[in-house]
Amino acid sequence: MYCILDIETTGGQYNEEGITEIAIYKFDGHEVVDQFISLVNPEKPIQPFVVKLTGINNAMLRSAPKFYEVAKRIIEITEGCIVVAHNASFDYRILQTEFRRLGFDFKKPTLCTVELAKKLIPDQVSYSLGKLVRALGIPMSDRHRASGDALATVKLFKMLLAKDVEKEILKSFVKTEIKSGMSPKLLDIVENLPTKTGIYYIHNEKGDLIYIGKSKNIKKRVNQHFTGLTHKCKKIQRDVFAVTYEETGSELIALLKESEEIKINKPIYNRAQRKSIFQYALYQNKNTAGYWALTVEKADGRKKEITSFTSLQEGKNALFKITEKYNLCQKINGLYDTKNGCFQYKIKECNGACLGVEAPETYNERVQEFITENAFENNNMVLLDRGRSFDERSAVLIENGVYKGYCFYELNYQITNIDILKNIIIPMQHNRDVKTIIQSYLRKNKVFKIITF
Repeated sequence: MYCILDIETTGGQYNEEGITEIAIYKFDGHEVVDQFISLVNPEKPIQPFVVKLTGINNAMLRSAPKFYEVAKRIIEITEGCIVVAHNASFDYRILQTEFRRLGFDFKKPTLCTVELAKKLIPDQVSYSLGKLVRALGIPMSDRHRASGDALATVKLFKMLLAKDVEKEILKSFVKTEIKSGMSPKLLDIVENLPTKTGIYYIHNEKGDLIYIGKSKNIKKRVNQHFTGLTHKCKKIQRDVFAVTYEETGSELIALLKESEEIKINKPIYNRAQRKSIFQYALYQNKNTAGYWALTVEKADGRKKEITSFTSLQEGKNALFKITEKYNLCQKINGLYDTKNGCFQYKIKECNGACLGVEAPETYNERVQEFITENAFENNNMVLLDRGRSFDERSAVLIENGVYKGYCFYELNYQITNIDILKNIIIPMQHNRDVKTIIQSYLRKNKVFKIITF
C-alpha cells in the first residue's frame, strides 16, 4: 500500500517551516482507497512569496486545525504504507519535523517520483511536477495546492509503475509487506485478487519473482495454480508467499507484457517462455509452376517469415483459414492432396490454380494481398483498445513496422500528439514474438480503432 502525499508550508528557514496544507491519497497500486485533505494552522506567519504561489493566506488558516489535531489521522492513513511524494525528501522531512515536535518518531519507507521519473522517463526537459505532467499529458488542476499536486502525483506514479518493466518498485513493495507480516495462506492470497484482465506476479518469501502469468480472470487463473496437481503447480504452491497483479483491461497488452517481462525478469518457473514460444512459421515459396505457395515450417531465423505459431497444428489451422479467406488453392499450399484433380476447384472454392486454370499472375496477386495486410514493414499505426477503467483506453504504438510499446490514456490529445504519445509509451523490445502476438490478436479479435499516421 502506498500513501501519496503533498505538503504546502509557510516557507522560511530550514527546519523552521510550518505545514499550511496536507493531502494524502492512499493508493493500492491500482486505485485510491482512502484520502485525507486538510488546511493546517501552522501557528506562524506565511512568507509573502508563498502566499502569492499557493493562494493560501494567514486569514484562511486561523480556524484550521493545528497539526496535533490532525496527527492521529495522518498516522492512521499512513499505517503500513510506503510514503510517495514528488521530491519526497522535502515532504518526508517536514512531516518528521512536525511529529518530532510532538515527541513522536515518524518513520516510513519512502519513494521519490522525481528519482523514479529520471530513471524511467529519461531525457525530459524538466522534472518539476508541473512541467513533467504537462509533457506526459496528465491533466492537472490546483497547481501548488496540496490536493491538486498530490492527485497529479498519483497519476504520475501509476504511469511509473507501468513503465517499471523490471518490477523494482513492485519488489520493494512486496518486501515491505512481507516485513509487516503478510500472510502466506493460499486462500487469503486468492481472496484479494480481482476477476479482471491483467498480469499477475508470484513472489517467494524474499520478494523475488518466481512466476509471471496473464489471464482474462486473474483470480481464477491463480486459483488454478494453487489447486493444480502438475509438477510446476506444486512447486509454486510450495514457494509462494505473495501475489501481486497489474490490471491491463486489454488482453493484447496482457499478452505483450507477459512476453516482455518474462524475458527481462527470468522467473524460475517460466523457463519455457524465456525463449520464443513460436517454434513454427509461415513462409512464402514459389513452386515450379510459378505460383506462390504459403507453407508452415519449423522456424528458421535465416528466412523471412510472414508470421509464426506455437505449434504445427496451429499453423495449419491458420493457413486453412487464409486459403478460404483469400480464395487460395489448398493443394498448392500443401494442406491436402488428391490423385484425381482438385476437389476444391470442383466445388468452386478456388479458381483452379493447381490445374493450370488460373494464371500464376492473378493467383499471386491474392497471395500478395494477404502478405501486405499482415506485414509490419513500413507500417505506422496506433492500436486503440479497452483500458483498465471505464474512462481509460490503451494504445499500442507501431512505428516504421517496429513495435515501440504501449500506454494507457484518458485524453485524446495524448494519442494524437506524437510527442506526448512517445513520452507516455512504456517502451518494449521489438522481436518476432511481439510481432506474432499482435498479428495473431488482430486475426482473432477486434480492437476499438486503428489510427494510421
